[in-house]
Amino acid sequence: MHLPAWRFGKPYESLERETLVHFLTGEPVAEVSQVGGAIVGRDLQKSANARRALLAIEPEEIVERLQTAGNLYAHGTVTVGDTKQAPEDFVKQQSATTGLPESLCRANMQKNMFVLSNMDRILDALSRGLDPAILWRGHGVEHRGVTVSYQAQSPVLGLVLPSNSPGVHTLWLPVIALGVGLVMKPGSQEPWTPYRMAACMVEAGIPSEAIGLYPGATDVGAGILAACRRSMIFGSAKTVEQYRANPNVQVHGPGFSKIILGDDCVDDWERYVDVMAESVAINSGRGCINASAIYASRHTKEIAAALAARLGPTEVKPPDDPDAKLAAFTIPGAAKAIWGQIEGLLKAPGVTDATASYGPRFVEHERCGWLRPVVAHCTSPEPEIARAEYMFPFVSVVECPQDRVLDAIGPTLVGTAITEDEAFRERLIACTHIDRLNLGPVPTTKLDWLQPHEGNIIDFLYRSRALQVAGVGAKADGAKPHAVSAAT
Repeated sequence: MHLPAWRFGKPYESLERETLVHFLTGEPVAEVSQVGGAIVGRDLQKSANARRALLAIEPEEIVERLQTAGNLYAHGTVTVGDTKQAPEDFVKQQSATTGLPESLCRANMQKNMFVLSNMDRILDALSRGLDPAILWRGHGVEHRGVTVSYQAQSPVLGLVLPSNSPGVHTLWLPVIALGVGLVMKPGSQEPWTPYRMAACMVEAGIPSEAIGLYPGATDVGAGILAACRRSMIFGSAKTVEQYRANPNVQVHGPGFSKIILGDDCVDDWERYVDVMAESVAINSGRGCINASAIYASRHTKEIAAALAARLGPTEVKPPDDPDAKLAAFTIPGAAKAIWGQIEGLLKAPGVTDATASYGPRFVEHERCGWLRPVVAHCTSPEPEIARAEYMFPFVSVVECPQDRVLDAIGPTLVGTAITEDEAFRERLIACTHIDRLNLGPVPTTKLDWLQPHEGNIIDFLYRSRALQVAGVGAKADGAKPHAVSAAT
């Protein structure tokens, strides 16, 4: 199977190709054409054509086509590269190169289908009920009778995609429905989602010239970030720091998501073990929305022991086993290096490995490795491991007084706070370093797609501004039209 680059709808076969192999056997799975950053730069000079092609279609029709694409993605057979690909082919190929169990690949397919199938509801929620035609025209009159204007900041969104977590692709799925094209550098081990999604979109009637796929080395990612006025990148904490000050780049890094048990509920902690375990372990703990720490003022040793009993016995299973829950680290030596780091952190004062009695955590294979779930107990927020996050089911259970917890938790993508204390809830709502807040026993991994995730994608792609049209907005008595900010 060969995956060519896709230069705004035109397949491009390169002499330089990367061979993707099965993480267990080393057998070839696909060849992927590689391009350089110079090609990306040349193609992006014509990126306005991508938005122009989308604006030629009514926004409601775009949404309907995306809904069709979602159904194709989950159930249809489409041409991907030079090969017909059924859903089960996709699942096996994605599992083979990423190390994810096939069952998790299927689950991620359903997430993507859900987002596309509900695109009309998602856009209505994210745009606060804005008529989509206003984004197409650039201005219009709201249902309140107020003139508003939204200006696209880029004809395309550049995407530097990861290899380790197919679940992140839900973040960019609304972009086409907003009249903005896509320029993607697929993850080196996970080109499958963007390639299949692009094929399904085109099959459903989305203009092929609105989508670009540019597999390649780091210079391709750098080229996309440099040439696109709006980009999205996924990476480590180092990547987050590198682009933090760049308003044109939206960075998605570690989530450091957490669960907080309030003093009024912590004595009933046993009622919430299911919520805690799901938050830590679902999707093999690979997501930024998986909980990496649980904070409580008391009962923390018991909580850690209960989670260890639930998660600790989890065994490594073959990727095609329906009960497989752990993903492999496919880069040779990666799992061993991570486990070495964790072992060192577990030796710090005040830290206990609650999963130590459930067998070795590091499982080595000739070509890859696994890490079985780790539950650490910390007697305070001070140990470094209390602030750690890893790409497998890992969690620190941290003892901390409630009045100190918001100062201790640090940046938190998803915070689940199990409390009925109204005063504490008010503090949680006001806490600026919690992005998504769940009040009550909601798993950190259960997202409401009708609410923004790490910022509103519309606010990133469009600028709200003032625009006045003579005679529009004037009152019947002849009063002057009022100047309006486009903010809603």
